[in-house]
Amino acid sequence: MGVVEDLADALAKDAIEAAEKLGDEKLITEVAKVLGNSSTTTEEAYLTSIRVRLAEARARKFLLGKIQAAASADTPE
Repeated sequence: MGVVEDLADALAKDAIEAAEKLGDEKLITEVAKVLGNSSTTTEEAYLTSIRVRLAEARARKFLLGKIQAAASADTPE
């Protein structure tokens, strides 16, 4: 990745972690607005990283749930 993408992805990772820790989902959007005021290019890269990271987390949670359900079904009672 380039410098913009690397920096935006690192910020996205930190913003997601902070939003989860603080229980404030709006934090992600607020950070995007601050970025957009200075650099729309960086804002776009940040929002892309946010979408990718959140989508991956949802898909991973779904997959783990399926694996656990299958393992539970295979376990005799």
